[in-house]
Amino acid sequence: MRITVLIENTSCRADLRAEHGLSLFIETNGRRLLFDTGASPAFADNAAQLGIDLRSVDMAILSHGHYDHGGGIARFLELNSHAPVWVSPHAFETHFNAAGKDIGLSPTLKGHPRICPVPAEACALAPGLTLHPAGLIPCPYPTAGEGMSTIMGGTHLPDDFRHEQYLLIEEAGRRILISGCSHRGILNIATHFRPDILIGGFHLAKAHAARIGETGSHLLSLPTRFYTGHCTGAAATTRLQQLLGDRLVPFSTGQVIQIDMP
Repeated sequence: MRITVLIENTSCRADLRAEHGLSLFIETNGRRLLFDTGASPAFADNAAQLGIDLRSVDMAILSHGHYDHGGGIARFLELNSHAPVWVSPHAFETHFNAAGKDIGLSPTLKGHPRICPVPAEACALAPGLTLHPAGLIPCPYPTAGEGMSTIMGGTHLPDDFRHEQYLLIEEAGRRILISGCSHRGILNIATHFRPDILIGGFHLAKAHAARIGETGSHLLSLPTRFYTGHCTGAAATTRLQQLLGDRLVPFSTGQVIQIDMP
């Protein structure tokens, strides 16, 4: 399995753009997947620079309904003429940050024939590829709400992140989980799935030191190797590396994560 980071907050190459966002190109089980599209078309420019033809993507997955993960959807639909874009049925609801700024997706894309809402239960996209909605994940640990909100039934409420979903890849007996921002809480997600490998943002950039330490201690008890970036934050990444050692690896734009199968 090979995963190329098309966009992230930082870059390991001067010729590749970085932005507050996330996009991963995944080659697994004989298929090519696009997981998230960053905040803008920059992910596509980086893909071209890296020699990755987005026209070859078989399917795209949107992790949740925030602009920094779905801002490049329109560009992808222009470049690729056939791949479905799998989204939560709640992805195009209105979402706000703590300051009240709209951080949702462009409403002009809602109803596009290749935007495919998935059901409320786990959805098998192909052999070895399953999408799991956040609503099925128990939350004994705190979620990463940080004042984010949404509108449900005409009422402004704290966001429960029901629009989030996770991609579970099963290949050669190994389980690899891909998460965009882990708004439902990285501990809830990692504890529920207990994957061999977990890749994604942990949403700890604004977390206080005690919470970061507690998170690292709990993650240490799991049989999982972690690759993280985007909303995890530099301070949290450094502290988690101190606790987890080489079981936690930060990623940046242009980096390739090679997962060798047994």
